[in-house]
Amino acid sequence: MNWPILSTLIIIPLIGCITILLINSTDDIGKRNIKLVSLYASIVNFLISIILWVNFDKLSPDFQFVERYAWLSENITYYIGVDGISIFLIILTTFLMPFCILISWNSVKDKIKEYMIAFLVLETLMIGVFSALDLVVFYLFFEACLIPMFLIIGIWGGVRRVYATFKFFLYTLSGSVLMLIAIIYIYIVTGTTDIVKLDTYLFDYSIQTWLWLAFFISFAVKIPMFPVHTWLPDAHVEAPTAGSVILAGVLLKMGGYGLLRFSIPLFPVASYVFMDFVFVLSVIAIIYTSFIAIAQEDIKKLIAYSSVAHMGFVTMGIFTFTEQGIQGAIFQMLSHGLISSALFLSVGVVYDRMHTREISVYGGVVRKMPIYASFFLVFTMANIGLPGTSGFVGEFLTLIGAFKVDIYVALFATTGVILSAVYALWLYKRVFLGQIINDKLNVLEDISSRELFILAPFVLLIILFGFYPNMIIELTAESSTNLINNYNYSLEQYQSFLTLQDVK
Repeated sequence: MNWPILSTLIIIPLIGCITILLINSTDDIGKRNIKLVSLYASIVNFLISIILWVNFDKLSPDFQFVERYAWLSENITYYIGVDGISIFLIILTTFLMPFCILISWNSVKDKIKEYMIAFLVLETLMIGVFSALDLVVFYLFFEACLIPMFLIIGIWGGVRRVYATFKFFLYTLSGSVLMLIAIIYIYIVTGTTDIVKLDTYLFDYSIQTWLWLAFFISFAVKIPMFPVHTWLPDAHVEAPTAGSVILAGVLLKMGGYGLLRFSIPLFPVASYVFMDFVFVLSVIAIIYTSFIAIAQEDIKKLIAYSSVAHMGFVTMGIFTFTEQGIQGAIFQMLSHGLISSALFLSVGVVYDRMHTREISVYGGVVRKMPIYASFFLVFTMANIGLPGTSGFVGEFLTLIGAFKVDIYVALFATTGVILSAVYALWLYKRVFLGQIINDKLNVLEDISSRELFILAPFVLLIILFGFYPNMIIELTAESSTNLINNYNYSLEQYQSFLTLQDVK
């Protein structure tokens, strides 16, 4: 294309921020204009990301829409581009942002200007993460995402927002310090932070383990994997609805994306060595957090623990190093981004009416909100992985990849599918079915036209991708195959090296 479309996607939210700063927010008209500017900026960005999708060459595994400009030095440049692994994560980001603004339209009443600026800045940073092709640029975007999310939870969150915010910040920042040290080492050894060049560089086998661990710890905290997952439920419970949507829909995916973009291409031998280790952590996450989800009494916390379990399928699929496993992991990230976001948006609907998320307060909601209950049922079935929904496709492909590599891992992981049905249907039964035992529920009104407009697209996409998964898989296929081929080639080189050492 003849124009820098990726830089445009990164800059437009910042233009929205500058415009918002110029608006007087002391009266109702000013507050409404701030919301409208935020909404228009996010919608424009989504439409541009669709242009990105339409013009993407699905037959090429190479990075596309590449932009490169001088920055810190000749070796550290502003270098961005997308491939089949990253394009849908960018589209997911731009798709979710307008709904975050719409769901906050009436619920957020204080510091509207600062709130909208925080979300628009966060959108810029998230797009930067998924398009960066330089390690330093990636790290800056990756770490900067903590700041607006820190503010979103800390200022507009719940009663325990300060505790949840600092726990979230310290966990994610601590893990990333090791990655920074690894990036500095890589630059000293290779003289570059160019990801494309580093993909062809074969690091010494003895050092790959340490570099892999440094990157893995940072990504494991972000996903989050067991046992560094405990920050997520607290962050979700205290975050405003829109904050939970972005946290589950996009920020968690940065960890899975990091494994695909850095851990496997840069350190293939170490990735192979730690394969069983990742399998064990993934299976524990799938089973253990599913049992914890069953015991929850807070709707948001239950969904948060289910997110940890579903992301376990992502890490398991990635480290099968099979075409089905990796494509399933990418599809699962996109699908989970839609399903978990839809569930958190749905929770926000009843929270705005009842101002509580305690499951015991509800019961028989279907009698007062039948349309809302129907939407929530679709999202629940997708979360379980019902065939015909996008949730089935991702989990099914990752399990096929796991069966090819280790049947016991696949069998244990499959129990997570059963457990997800237990906690998801148990939640639905307690909240929606039965008699109304709380008189406060009698005043509930079904979803408004605004809420219907927010939830309907998620239903359509979840079912569409469930029946036509090739819309996604066709675009990710070449990049996935290229990743696996490079991984297998590196292992062959390693085996040749070991054979030569034995001969000597």
